Amino acid sequence: MAELLVHHPDKVELDRLFPAVREYQALASKHGIGDIFQDNGGKLLQALLILNLQCMTSREGNDARDADGNEYELKTVNILLTQSFSTHHHLNPTILSKYRDVKAWYFSIYRGIELVEIYCMRPSELERDYFTPWERKWHAAGGRDINNPKIPVKYVRQAAKLVFAQEQMGEPIYADPSAAPPRARRRHR
Repeated sequence: MAELLVHHPDKVELDRLFPAVREYQALASKHGIGDIFQDNGGKLLQALLILNLQCMTSREGNDARDADGNEYELKTVNILLTQSFSTHHHLNPTILSKYRDVKAWYFSIYRGIELVEIYCMRPSELERDYFTPWERKWHAAGGRDINNPKIPVKYVRQAAKLVFAQEQMGEPIYADPSAAPPRARRRHR
């Protein structure tokens, strides 16, 4: 005879909230994100909508594209858990070439699930301190892929251009709209 499953009392609250989660997933699906709970899908959606970018659904290519066809690399970090951005689990010259070919990198900094800031860097700004040393390391290791080298939040905050900041949910500050992708900028009349 099967035993009765006893749910936690908060399951009632989860059941109440879950229709909104389904709506969030429906919005994410509309933008090419299959699961808001995988690979920072929910955070990726937020960055895509703020920057007016389109998700590139392939796991092999870059993360996003603007309306003009320019491609972008998007990174997120939760500063309550870590102080550096992850890159790639098998970094090698092919991945570095992809990283160098994008129009820009956007780094989204979160405190838990709350977006704090988005910064922009051109690939050339990452070359000296990251791409070139990583490529040298790969060659020095005899062509062995580098496992997920990091880019510190501190470096991004010092070297990149702040594009977006949010003090409270719903109160965004576009710190430097010129650093946003072309279609995300406001047009003056």
